Amino acid sequence: MDKTVLFVDDEKDICDVLSISLSDLGYKVYTAENGQEALRIIQEVNPPIVLTDIRMPVMDGIELLRRIKLQNPETEVIMVTGHGDMDLAIKSLKHEATDFIVKPIKDEALEVALKRALERISLRRQLREYTENLEELVQEKSAKLVQAERLAAVGETIAGLSHAIKNIAGGLEGGTFVLEKGIELGNKDYISQGWEAVRFSFEKIKDLSVDLLNYAKFTDLNFIFSDPNEPAREVAELMKTRAEKLGINLKMDLSSDLKTIRLDPDAIHHCLLNLVTNSIDAVLGEDSSDTRKEVLLETTKPEGWGVEYKVTDNGCGMPDEVREKLFTSFFSTKGATGTGIGLMITKKVVDAHEGVIQFEAEEGVGSAFTIRLPERDHGSNS
Repeated sequence: MDKTVLFVDDEKDICDVLSISLSDLGYKVYTAENGQEALRIIQEVNPPIVLTDIRMPVMDGIELLRRIKLQNPETEVIMVTGHGDMDLAIKSLKHEATDFIVKPIKDEALEVALKRALERISLRRQLREYTENLEELVQEKSAKLVQAERLAAVGETIAGLSHAIKNIAGGLEGGTFVLEKGIELGNKDYISQGWEAVRFSFEKIKDLSVDLLNYAKFTDLNFIFSDPNEPAREVAELMKTRAEKLGINLKMDLSSDLKTIRLDPDAIHHCLLNLVTNSIDAVLGEDSSDTRKEVLLETTKPEGWGVEYKVTDNGCGMPDEVREKLFTSFFSTKGATGTGIGLMITKKVVDAHEGVIQFEAEEGVGSAFTIRLPERDHGSNS
């Protein structure tokens, strides 16, 4: 493993002393007096580990960390801070710093921080090798028609699930680290911050588990003759109280011209609940305070179809790059709070009904999702 380290500090004496300590630990050491010089060395050497002081002239350590992560997100950056800069140290963790150590630097603390950085590098390499081997396996099997399609689907799902789990694990690791630092320093604020991050990650684990169970649940649908308005009515009633508490006007407009058709009401209920929940989240994400926040759930009877469900909001909308990935496995518009499985389930259910799902969205204006189900096998008027 490459044990090259770049140490950045504007105090030459500290650079000299730490270079000796790092060399004794078996590292090849480069030093820089400021952030600009460090970026130049990184371009030439690409060290896997960077130790940088937080307070420096020309460019502080937080800005250097941010630029390093933009150029090479896999570089492990350890922050060096004084006792009075703990808030900056915590801030650096939010910018994906690996660790922070406090001046004066003790050899034990330095060794622990470097060991953690090397472990992260090793784990990332193993994960990359595993992923490459998995891709090779999928390609090798792709010559077999039916098996290839199944393997590709499994490979895609595993990759997406691995990414989701990795994000959760990263949140747990960061929260646990801050929690441990808080306990070590007896700092209640850090303990509170760390525990909140851990609690949030556990909520993500719960949401991911529920979504995965729902995805499996809707593999075999139970088609019955049903009033297509009923799932929409149930969802509107279910979400009405939450919308009111959030200051959102949730409106319902159900057509009286619909006939009973053959569908799975529980599955359609889940689809509409997911779309209405997404719209409520989108409206909450809209910064404009002078516009009334609204979500509309409506049903109509288009020509040639049994029913059309439409969920419209005046929320934040979506940029082009998000619209292109909307139904991609484990892709979420909600950032850290979403699992990306909800729309996968919705499309899966609509496809099983031989229906179509479409959407229109404009950034800063709002979104509209439309589900159409076929008219086949209808019975009497509802």
